[in-house]
Amino acid sequence: MALNIELLGLLACPTCHGGLLLLPRQDGLLCAACAVVYPVREEIPVMLVEEAAPLDKWTGSLPEKG
Repeated sequence: MALNIELLGLLACPTCHGGLLLLPRQDGLLCAACAVVYPVREEIPVMLVEEAAPLDKWTGSLPEKG
């Protein structure tokens, strides 16, 4: 079962309240404004500020530059 894309549209960054981008492997949610990635574990977004990884330290997949 994949993440529910409709429900993801309701999520916002807990720090800046901005939008989030689901990463290609569906292993994280990127907040470009804060430059952090919130992990997705077992198809559940972990939206805790202390669990967010700085974008430059994220080891999962990243969106394609374009």
